Amino acid sequence: MPKLTVENVGTFEVQAGKRLVLALVEDAAADQLHACGGNCKCTTCRVAFVAGEPAQMTVAEKEKLAEKGLTDVRLSCQCLVENDMTVQLISRLEGSGRPDSGPPPEPTIQPDPEWITSG
Repeated sequence: MPKLTVENVGTFEVQAGKRLVLALVEDAAADQLHACGGNCKCTTCRVAFVAGEPAQMTVAEKEKLAEKGLTDVRLSCQCLVENDMTVQLISRLEGSGRPDSGPPPEPTIQPDPEWITSG
C-alpha cells in the first residue's frame, strides 16, 4: 500500500488507486476543501507536492490550472495515490469562512479522465 505523507499531519497507508482528495479526507482526516465535490470545477482542492508527484494528469486538470493561472500545484480531485507521495495542504476548511468542505467526492475521478503526461 502506498504511503501518503501530509506535511504537519502525518503519514498514512492508502489503498492504491484511491483519489488523493478522498485519501486526504478519509485516511488523513485533513480538512481539505473540495467545494465542487471533486469535479474539477473550482481548484479549492489544490495541494503542493513535496515528493512523489504523479507523472500524469487529466486534461481537465491541465485546463483548469491554466484557466486559473495556477502553477506548482495540483488538484487533489484529479490525482490518484499509486505510489508514495508527500503533499502540503493549501486549501483547508479552517480559516476559509466556508460552512463545510464541500459535497462528498465520488470514488472515481470526475469527469471521466483523459490522461496526459504532466509538465
